[in-house]
Amino acid sequence: MFHPEGPTFAELMGQALSSTRAGYDLLAEKFDHTPFRTPPEILQAVGRSLDGDRGDGLDVACGTGAGAGMLRDALGGRVVGVDWSEGMLAVARRNVPGVEFEVGDALALQYDECFDVAVCFGAFGHFEVHQQPALLDGIYRALRPGGRFVFVTSESPPWFHPTALVYRVFNGVMRIRNQVVDPPFIMYYLNFLLPEAQQRLEEAGFGVQVFPLEAEGPFRRMKRVVATKPPASDQPSR
Repeated sequence: MFHPEGPTFAELMGQALSSTRAGYDLLAEKFDHTPFRTPPEILQAVGRSLDGDRGDGLDVACGTGAGAGMLRDALGGRVVGVDWSEGMLAVARRNVPGVEFEVGDALALQYDECFDVAVCFGAFGHFEVHQQPALLDGIYRALRPGGRFVFVTSESPPWFHPTALVYRVFNGVMRIRNQVVDPPFIMYYLNFLLPEAQQRLEEAGFGVQVFPLEAEGPFRRMKRVVATKPPASDQPSR
């Protein structure tokens, strides 16, 4: 399905009936041949925005390492990718040299002012709204003063937009699935969109700027968000 080397329909169903972590372990070897991998156009646009910067980078919920590879090339410093799927990390270690890949929970990051740039690509749908403060708090702590959390999102679409309706139907099906099947598989679309995402980032202590992604084709309306941790002198006590 999707690609001759991609997962079959049966394999995707097996993933959907597993837990979030186990599902990605099952899909890991074929993940890069699915449309769920972050498109290169998005990675290239973010990489261009970091051009000339130097420092250390963190890829949160890194999957098979596409974003971590972009950070390695853009920043030239230490880059760490964190994910809780051993299967996805095994693929990342094989395909993306020069990056430290570590098993870890994105909701309980164990870093304290270690990085200059953090990114997260394609993973916001795996976090419920009530989990987002823990995610952002961990990223905030992981960044050095003045460090930036950079990611791509879009504005909330109108309710009647055809694509939005499809996503909302999908989300409804997944919520029913998670009510009747245990363990849950957390994957919801239309998550962490603007303007709500900006509000949550500001509540976490970040200063927020929103820019056009500057990518072509279907990505031209997406936004690049830069959430900056204040300098040490400007930070409130936490």
